Amino acid sequence: MKKGFSSNIYIIFCCLILSLYGCDPKKEPTLTTVPVTEIEATSAKSGGTITDDGNSDIIVRGVCWSTRKEPTIEGTRTTDGYGTGSFTSNITGLTPNTLYYVRAYATNESGTGYGNQITFTSTELTVPSLTTTSVTSITQTTAVSGGNITSDGVQEVTQRGVCWSTQPGPDITDSKTENGTGTGAFSSNLTGLTGNTVYYLRAYAINAQGTSYGQEISFTTSPLLPSITTTIPLPTSTTTATSGGTISSDGGSPVTARGVCWSTSPNPTIANAKTSNGTGTGAFSSNITGLAVNTEYHVRAYATNGVGTAYGTDYLFRTDPSTIQDIDNNIYHVIRIGTQLWLQENLKTTRFSNGSAITLVTNSSTWAGLSTSAYCWYDNDNANKADYGALYNWFAVHAGNLCPTGWRVSTDNDWFILETYLGGASPAGGKLKETGTSHWDTPNTGATNETDFTALPGGYRNIDGQYSEMGTSGFWWSSTEYNSANSWNRKILNSSDKTFRNYFDNNYGMSVRCIKNP
Repeated sequence: MKKGFSSNIYIIFCCLILSLYGCDPKKEPTLTTVPVTEIEATSAKSGGTITDDGNSDIIVRGVCWSTRKEPTIEGTRTTDGYGTGSFTSNITGLTPNTLYYVRAYATNESGTGYGNQITFTSTELTVPSLTTTSVTSITQTTAVSGGNITSDGVQEVTQRGVCWSTQPGPDITDSKTENGTGTGAFSSNLTGLTGNTVYYLRAYAINAQGTSYGQEISFTTSPLLPSITTTIPLPTSTTTATSGGTISSDGGSPVTARGVCWSTSPNPTIANAKTSNGTGTGAFSSNITGLAVNTEYHVRAYATNGVGTAYGTDYLFRTDPSTIQDIDNNIYHVIRIGTQLWLQENLKTTRFSNGSAITLVTNSSTWAGLSTSAYCWYDNDNANKADYGALYNWFAVHAGNLCPTGWRVSTDNDWFILETYLGGASPAGGKLKETGTSHWDTPNTGATNETDFTALPGGYRNIDGQYSEMGTSGFWWSSTEYNSANSWNRKILNSSDKTFRNYFDNNYGMSVRCIKNP
């Protein structure tokens, strides 16, 4: 009877206990630690997953970490809410390049449970991380870019901007902007650029660890006007000339028109008279026509692209005169042979260009003894003046002002140039001679006068004062000495198509042809 009573009391006690505390006993939470990610020099990310609350509400949770094993909540920790499930924790205040131990934790009224221990090492301090912004608003001399600093490397960014160069890999020793401090996006205005030029650009950021750069971007500034030079113009007749130009660069935009323009005023433009000589770069030639006789013109090469029209140097030239006159008012026709301008007739003046008289000497013995300037008419007959001109001794030639102003007595080299242009001494003589036998004796070999030089057989006067060879020979002084007593001349014969180079005594009397000074 007593034994049965005791068993009943025990059963009643257990029921009371179960009603007060439930059927399962309370305990610390069960959880795991999430692997550490986003590890930086002073921060990282972890967290945990609480799989069992230990039959009691979770009142706080997070992660704790230390440089010692098995960190606890007595050390450094995060507080990341309450309840079961997964949570994320931001670990901060780390020391760079340091080994840490981390555990997730969860606390209920029974105590604190910890997840598995994980180790990680914080990274070293670094230079900033950034990107370069695309280049926009490009002109010949300016552009806009910038950058975006996504990480300061856990140290303050003390300077930022963009740097650029015409060579790859620009750095802060090249041209650069300075656009403040700190992280985030910034804009940079580039100035001082050169048109039609390829540039390389990078954003940069500086902190205590050093300088870092964004990706390199290349861009080309806006086109320029073409680069062009003018070919020195050369008159080719009384109404024509040649010039041209060379376009060394199109400025980055195709050359759509080129040529030369001219005017009687300085700095002509394409609004004035002009030629059109194709498109593109390189050298070109221009034929200038429709000019006025013996007139000064300004000429410039031009080139047009999408930017505008560029011009070369302004050069001045004068078209050929058709006639000139000497101080005695004798009229001479002007002819062009190659690059040379010659008088078409033999000189007839009785005075130097400064107005001083030249002595007329008719007496043979007086002529023979001369050492000063003199002239005569062949056979002392003034009627020979009109066709053949005067015969001068070389002392008159040597005076230096026998020809009209701006002209000179042809040199030995002038004759060489003339002969070379005509294909050599032979057939130069034939090309210079008047055709037919109105003045030349037969056979007048090889005469074509294709140059309009109209050389006539005016003969000569020798050192004894005697006249000879009119009709068969023409003699022309050069202003070039052979020695102190003799000078070079040219002779053309009726029996040859050749010019003959000789040196004669300075007392000879010969014809003179003037050539224009360069």
